[in-house]
Amino acid sequence: MSSLRLERVRELLKRELGEIIRREIPVGEVGLVTVNEVRISNDLHSATVFVGILGNEEQQKRGIHYINEHRKRLQGMIGKAVILKYTPQLKFILDNSVRQGDKVLQILKELETTSPQPDPSEDEITPEDH
Repeated sequence: MSSLRLERVRELLKRELGEIIRREIPVGEVGLVTVNEVRISNDLHSATVFVGILGNEEQQKRGIHYINEHRKRLQGMIGKAVILKYTPQLKFILDNSVRQGDKVLQILKELETTSPQPDPSEDEITPEDH
């Protein structure tokens, strides 16, 4: 199957799943759920959905549990929204890449504020140096 078609199906699933999750999953209980990435098999029979959940750890645990509990219902909604020969079997995985990225940015910010700043006048080259 052409990789262009796979890419189009992947993007379509990502967009539709994001809309369905936005409509169907209560933000107050489980935090804000986002679809970060969808990886689909070449035969379109299965898809792994990486979701990010913005909220505290308890909300994240409840969120991924809620999503996995309602996986079949979400898959049925995808089947109605996206017309394909086969509706992919969905597998949801919690993706902490956004949280890890925020942690790295925070560390960089701390390093920037605690490290001594170089004196720009020391970097200037004077004719006497040559």
